[in-house]
Amino acid sequence: MNRLDLDSLRESMPMPDPSFPIKIHPRQTHKMVVGSTLFPHHWHEHLEFLYFVSGTATIECGSVPISLQSGDLCVVNSNELHYGISTSEDLSFYAMIVDISLLHSHSADAIETKFITPIIQNRILFQNRITEDAEITRCMVSIIGELERKELGYELSIKSHLYGLLSLLVRNYVATLKELDVYRHKLKDLERLAPVFTYIDEYYRDKITVEQLANIAGLSRFHFSRLFKQVTDKSLVEYINLVRINKSESMLRGTGMTISEIALASGFSDIYYFSRTFKKLKKTPPTEWRKTEHNGVDK
Repeated sequence: MNRLDLDSLRESMPMPDPSFPIKIHPRQTHKMVVGSTLFPHHWHEHLEFLYFVSGTATIECGSVPISLQSGDLCVVNSNELHYGISTSEDLSFYAMIVDISLLHSHSADAIETKFITPIIQNRILFQNRITEDAEITRCMVSIIGELERKELGYELSIKSHLYGLLSLLVRNYVATLKELDVYRHKLKDLERLAPVFTYIDEYYRDKITVEQLANIAGLSRFHFSRLFKQVTDKSLVEYINLVRINKSESMLRGTGMTISEIALASGFSDIYYFSRTFKKLKKTPPTEWRKTEHNGVDK
């Protein structure tokens, strides 16, 4: 079986203005069923900041689930596998993507050599969860406001606030050497399993075996299963079921397909197994999930 391209799993991050590589998704306000997927497993080279305005969510960063609530900031490091679900019915958050090259110096000054280059090269990592930090919150709110209003000179203001945000992170939220070592090992393992994730995402409707995926990764069945568990904190069956259930959400939300049709289209041959798995992961049966989504969901 041919090895799939590593880059096909990384999420591309085109910027609206390549000369000013920062973007923020419009405030994501959801009235949704608890357990709804915010975004599937993916990673990208840029830093991402998830700022929560209201409600609660769980964000997995590198397979570690992190509980977040109003006022919290989640920092997703470069090339860190992440995944998000809502844990409340009313959730509001901002997602800001930053290409740190925006802060490059044109000369090898202290800022460049001590901070910007090490951050870009993942020699400096940040803790994922930041809570009850008024200065961090002020920085995020200021950047969000400037990006939304785009008044004259907003680029200058945003760049200054980004430097301020990074200075706060460097002073107070740098990952420990142990965390850095764990991250490096996970990144190496993630790159090895990247073709596997791509294959699952593309062929989730089909029967997928451990042997197929172990062959793609170039590992024995035993070593593949162990590595997959280490990287995702899930067994292969658990991960594939999660992908399939997440795919079924959009069909439940946006189509008139029956539950049986959605089960088959999601890769489940047994509607009862689909319903049990959906309820286990989303805490509600698919029929009830669909009703709740159709009653007053405002996206």
